[in-house]
Amino acid sequence: MQATLLGILGLALLGTLHAQDSIPVQADFQQDKLTGRWYSIGLASNSNWFKEKRHLMKMCTTIISTTADGNLEVTSTYPKGDQCVTRNSLYTKTEQPGRFSYTSARWGSKHNIHVVETNYEEYALVATQISKSTGSSTMVLLYSRTKELSPERLEMFTQFSKEQGLTDDEILILPHTGELGAQGG
Repeated sequence: MQATLLGILGLALLGTLHAQDSIPVQADFQQDKLTGRWYSIGLASNSNWFKEKRHLMKMCTTIISTTADGNLEVTSTYPKGDQCVTRNSLYTKTEQPGRFSYTSARWGSKHNIHVVETNYEEYALVATQISKSTGSSTMVLLYSRTKELSPERLEMFTQFSKEQGLTDDEILILPHTGELGAQGG
C-alpha cells in the first residue's frame, strides 16, 4: 500500500515537473525591456478563486520594475468594489532567463512564472504554475502596453490557454474599468 502511494506521489510530482518544463520561455529574454506599465487584458485560470470571482474581475494596471539584485517588483492595482487595491509581489529570478518564482505568504502558495512570449512594446504572455497544499492550478495572463490589443493577440492568448488545458469558461478577456488614474485606481 505504502509503495503504491509513494509511486502515485512520484508520478504526480513528475507530472508537475514535466508540466513546468513544457511551458516555453521567451527566447533571448531581455528583462529590462519588460519593465514599465502594463494593462492586464486577459486572464485564464483553473483555480477555485478564479471560478468564484470571475464575474467581478476587471482590467488592472501592473507596474514592473527591476530590484537592485535583479529580481522583479510587480505592483498591480485593480478595482475592488468602489476603491482601488494595490498588491506588491517580488518575482525572484531563476537560473533560466524569463522564469521566476514567487511565494505567497498570504495564500501559502508557490508560483513558477514563465514569460512565454513578448515583443516588449505591445504585449506579454505570462504563464504561472501555482502549487499549494490543496493542489495545483494554472494561470495565464495577457499583458498589453495599451488598453486594447489586436484580435490576433487575443486569439493567441486564448489558444495558448487551451494548450495549457484551460477551457472556454476558464478564459476571460477582462472588461475595462473606466478611467484608470496615474496609479491605475
